[in-house]
Amino acid sequence: MKQEALAIAIGLSQQTVSNIEASEAVDEERLIEIAKALGVTKEAIENFSEESVFNFFNNFHDHSSISGAQGINNNCNFNPLDKVVELYERLVQAEKDKVEYLEKLLKGK
Repeated sequence: MKQEALAIAIGLSQQTVSNIEASEAVDEERLIEIAKALGVTKEAIENFSEESVFNFFNNFHDHSSISGAQGINNNCNFNPLDKVVELYERLVQAEKDKVEYLEKLLKGK
């Protein structure tokens, strides 16, 4: 979550959120507000480590094959890269349409 979005969610300025991130200690009540806005527990923030995140995702991936054996299919039936290219092409086309529209407006004056 971006600082600005978090700031809005907890009613603070973006600069205040930046200062909180840079500080070593956070007020208990503020930490509870932040946890609620992020959809996690206060303890999850207090016990956060990059190693635990990697372990979570590694375990999630390791267990996904077990789930598949139980009839749950977690496999994508599309290439994610194709979806990114498709989105990019749509965005480029939208920009071209905007330019064309603006050029028509300028020629009409």
